[in-house]
Amino acid sequence: MNRKEKQEARADRCRELAEKARRESTAAYNQSYKMIEHIPAGQPILVGHYSEGAHRRLLDRSWSTLGKSVKLGEKAEYYEQKAEAAENNNSIYLGDDDAVDRLQEKVESLEKAQNMMKAANKIIRSKKIKDIVKVEQLQELGFSKEKVVKLIEPDCYGGYGFPSYTLTNNSARIRDAKQRLERAKQLKETATKEYVINDVRIVENSEENRLQLFFTGIPSEEIRTRLKHNAFRWSRFNSCWQSYLSRWQIERAKSILNPVSE
Repeated sequence: MNRKEKQEARADRCRELAEKARRESTAAYNQSYKMIEHIPAGQPILVGHYSEGAHRRLLDRSWSTLGKSVKLGEKAEYYEQKAEAAENNNSIYLGDDDAVDRLQEKVESLEKAQNMMKAANKIIRSKKIKDIVKVEQLQELGFSKEKVVKLIEPDCYGGYGFPSYTLTNNSARIRDAKQRLERAKQLKETATKEYVINDVRIVENSEENRLQLFFTGIPSEEIRTRLKHNAFRWSRFNSCWQSYLSRWQIERAKSILNPVSE
């Protein structure tokens, strides 16, 4: 199962949970209403009457069930948002099948933007070019008319064009994207490695950029706690404990698993 398929499966699972919570919310609401439907509207509690205790308990149960309905409704909304987030997640992960191509496109896009901003600043800050010519040249670079108007107008500090911090931030993004691109290329060229420590199968899954631990059964609470504290999470899709693949995580996994047989 590739990342896109996992993403779709995660969204479907969240929608199933949302639908289940919504059904339970409706059922709890109906149950709350049925508890008191036989009581006439506006009927007060008859203080001192033999029915007082039963009346109060019934109202409490009805109110508690109604509160349960509200919480289940909130739970349904939560999973709906999770499903939407999963569907709209366009982040690039190193384990993606198309990570190299997408990161290469990202680098090229960022570099193009960097060059356009530098060229725009050179035009805007030139004292030898008339404003009308600046507008024409900026549009030839690919900027919209609305963007050009904003660029040639001074900002609150009296500056023109793209501020230096914008170029600096974009340059940092280029460096980061290039580093991730090289890492993605290395992972693509690295073969997946498997070995066993104390009956636990360890998979250095370079294709998915994951370090995966396959236990023969449910690990002890102590081991599970140590795994969680070291950024390992249970993967329902792969039926294993996993984290991102790195030299440090491999060493952490070995230190956690070595005491298993003790």
